[in-house]
Amino acid sequence: MGDAPAEGFGTVVGSGGAGSAPGDEGQELDTVVDANDFLDEDDDLEDEIADEDDESESDEDDESDEDDEDSDDDADDEGDEGDDLSSLEEEGEIAADYIEGLLDIADLDGDIDMDVEGDRAVVSVVGATLDELVGDDGEVLEALQELTRLAVHRKTGLRARLMLDVGGFRSRRRAELAELGRSVADEVSRSGEPKKLRAMSPFERKIIHDAVAVAGLRSESEGEEPNRRVVVFPAS
Repeated sequence: MGDAPAEGFGTVVGSGGAGSAPGDEGQELDTVVDANDFLDEDDDLEDEIADEDDESESDEDDESDEDDEDSDDDADDEGDEGDDLSSLEEEGEIAADYIEGLLDIADLDGDIDMDVEGDRAVVSVVGATLDELVGDDGEVLEALQELTRLAVHRKTGLRARLMLDVGGFRSRRRAELAELGRSVADEVSRSGEPKKLRAMSPFERKIIHDAVAVAGLRSESEGEEPNRRVVVFPAS
């Protein structure tokens, strides 16, 4: 089943668990859950991916006038957008095949949904509660996402910024972090003192930055991975 090609975007394709031999489920699951052990082999690439995500935070936090600039290259831009979409679709298909293989190895059930959000391919494992693939505070999910990005990189030769979700964890986490960002912004507005948050992933920091910006305050990321964190400052 892991060999079957993924279908179109926005559709559910395949499911994990079929064709797996029963028995050593615990040992097979350890292969997935201990995914961090494999990341050491690609530290340089992982750092580049993290740096690219952090650069994206800064880029998206700042207001840009690019959309207001007139251009004579609209047709070329449309062509580039089509190429970008095709590349993201390819990333999603490669990632879906890779995740299907992991589900088969671990003998876990779950369907795979693919989509494109902005400039990212998004691959979600749905239809099942797979806490083993999320881990405490999403640590296992983050490791699996990096492994999936590396798998895409090996196929395409390009760094991937795709997002992996399991059981809707990131959707729930997005709502929780948006509320946290609003709460911290209110606290900083009342106290007039900056507030430093705990270390977060690039995905989590971006949500905090957005929520703080909507509240009219300023925030910055400081520190080095994996201890990089958001600091929220008063409006002044």
